[in-house]
Amino acid sequence: MPKCFSFAVAGNWCYRYAFSNAGLRSTTTDLGDGTVMHCWVPKLHSQSKPNLLLIHGVGANAMWQWNNFISSLTPHFNVYVPDLVFFGDSYSTRSERSEAFQARCVMAVMEAQGLVKTMSVAGISYGGIVAYSMAAQFGERVERLVLCCAGVCMEDKDMEEGMFQVKNVDEAISILLPRSPEKMRELMRLTFVKPNFKAVPSCFLNDFIHMMCSEQFQEKKELIQALHKDRKLSDLPKITQPTLIIWGEKDLVFPLELAHRLKRLVGENAKLVILKNAGHAINIEKPKEMCKLMKSFLIDPLPSPKQVSHSNGRKVD
Repeated sequence: MPKCFSFAVAGNWCYRYAFSNAGLRSTTTDLGDGTVMHCWVPKLHSQSKPNLLLIHGVGANAMWQWNNFISSLTPHFNVYVPDLVFFGDSYSTRSERSEAFQARCVMAVMEAQGLVKTMSVAGISYGGIVAYSMAAQFGERVERLVLCCAGVCMEDKDMEEGMFQVKNVDEAISILLPRSPEKMRELMRLTFVKPNFKAVPSCFLNDFIHMMCSEQFQEKKELIQALHKDRKLSDLPKITQPTLIIWGEKDLVFPLELAHRLKRLVGENAKLVILKNAGHAINIEKPKEMCKLMKSFLIDPLPSPKQVSHSNGRKVD
């Protein structure tokens, strides 16, 4: 039986072309401690533009998660898009697995660029958890924060108390790092409001799994385990940066309760926007709306965080 065309390889090629066409170039930075980081950086850094760092979540590499945004953001910002450690072309021989470690590695890459002193940071899901850690560790460097469906405020007891669709961390890993078409379809069911997984052939799903989920599997598994281990809301550091929180109303990975917790944690400096008819993968389901919100927040003066609106299919709190 002939092998399916590799859409994952083709997707990588297309996204590389799109990133390059948007004015970015691929770089690799050796941090000198056994860690090597890949990052897309501007071909030409403009002193007149603000700096924007985009951090991806668990799953595919950074290109797959941020491709819908690059052409809209690069005219307004110096955009930097790293692959987190153990994703894409980034790796480490070190044993650290915390989001604080990821945050330090990303900041080290930014420092290696030389021209970047301050920046805004946007993160999707796990990337938002890393972004929050960056804001806490490097308060003077991070100016504004965009957190998208980021379970910063989850606690280890939440799983035991039935907040999530899974009963334990091992079950979560089997879905977040799928190794079969069946598990990939389960992941799609949890991340999309209207998944069309029945139309996707198993050979395509196997191809994606082979390209995106198999490499550095053990390390990624340990990242998820470390994220949940002994996690308590009371241990989280406070941040003071203006923060935009964007969440899918029907998120089944990180339920909406976690968005309200995060809003309470950050306090008056936070604004929460809830996107209707959207799940966890808001970067795929609602890219235009999400990008518009990001640009408005990062470029324009901040609106009052207490403003409430029900227009345009979203709620602002």
